[in-house]
Amino acid sequence: MNYTDELGRNAKAAEPAVASASTMVKNNALAAIAKALRENKALIIAENAKDMKAAEENGMSKAKQDRLLLDEKRIEGMAEGVDQLIMLNDPIGQVIDGFVRPNGLSIIKTRVPLGVIGIIFESRPNVTVDAAALCLKAGNVVILKGGKEAINSNKCLGDIMRKAVESAGLPADAIQVVGDTSRETTTALMQLNGYIDVLIPRGSANLIQAVVKNATVPVIETGAGNCHVYVDASADLDMAVNITDNAKTQRPSVCNAIENLLVHKDIADKFLPAIAERFKSHSVKIYGCDRTIAILGDSVEKATETEYATEFNDFIIAVKVVDDISEAIAHIRKYSTRHSECIITKSLDNARRFQHEVDAAAVYVNASTRFTDGGEFGFGAEIGISTQKLHARGPMGLTELTTVKYLVNGDGQIR
Repeated sequence: MNYTDELGRNAKAAEPAVASASTMVKNNALAAIAKALRENKALIIAENAKDMKAAEENGMSKAKQDRLLLDEKRIEGMAEGVDQLIMLNDPIGQVIDGFVRPNGLSIIKTRVPLGVIGIIFESRPNVTVDAAALCLKAGNVVILKGGKEAINSNKCLGDIMRKAVESAGLPADAIQVVGDTSRETTTALMQLNGYIDVLIPRGSANLIQAVVKNATVPVIETGAGNCHVYVDASADLDMAVNITDNAKTQRPSVCNAIENLLVHKDIADKFLPAIAERFKSHSVKIYGCDRTIAILGDSVEKATETEYATEFNDFIIAVKVVDDISEAIAHIRKYSTRHSECIITKSLDNARRFQHEVDAAAVYVNASTRFTDGGEFGFGAEIGISTQKLHARGPMGLTELTTVKYLVNGDGQIR
């Protein structure tokens, strides 16, 4: 038996116990995970330090190093996220609909787990905990495949959680972390038909497309975030500066940070110098169109198709001055990854038009795109942000990790 088959067999063996576990048992397992994270902070930080050292030696960008870092505050944040999941309603067993057919058949539509979920992700070791906890609460078994840059952190977190769930009476194999970071193992995981029910990639556009193209199991696309802010002619400039700055610089390495800024020509002379001044404190590199360069000068580099299409995940932004909302929407349609898009405006008509015509999982009016997040939406932790349209879209919380089952009861009916 090869390595990935063994992971699959272990997961399938654990599936019945996890799927049938009561809410109390699952919550006890989550409480054990949160407690174990807090008790093992020093160990987690020590293992994470190995990954951070390797990242620095390999020339990883500061923004991506920030995604990788685990400190006491972030570990406590992970534990608090698990605590919050305990407080959320268990979706399993929920009756969605029910009806009786003319022939007397009683049909009840209920919510059930997806089964075995595979998750392939990059850099952020907090995903290991968020994903495992969400899958567990929704009655699923999970196989987690992180990147080699976080292997020590992920294995440490996996070991801690496995012991915790076992202490609560569930199989340790409810959570498995793939210890082999080779490309061959990753590909084998994508093709683990018969064991994995759905695969969820979290990371760069390149990772997501690699999974979509190579996987033979069903895939939910998440994460790629070429997000935009459009500052309309009627925008409140102070609000526009604050929202744009937050959406770009608060945490640039995440998928809901903006990469493109579109500015109406009527306010570009006032707005662009103001946002450029705010960006200076973060040393944001600006690419721009000819009109942007004419206003801001030589500090701006000429933007090309490449910059407008790039998810930088860094203190870099591409700017374009547009003639009107129609041009802004056209630009977004061309370059957006359908994640999160924002308009800043006082015009109710333009706000409604933008939300109606822009195709994205989350479309904002006068608020930062940084809110596209499971926690901020009240879902607890999230498994990822789906940018596709089948099954789930937007932040994927507990409900999105379930499917349905029809319970049909009769008294001898035949067709």
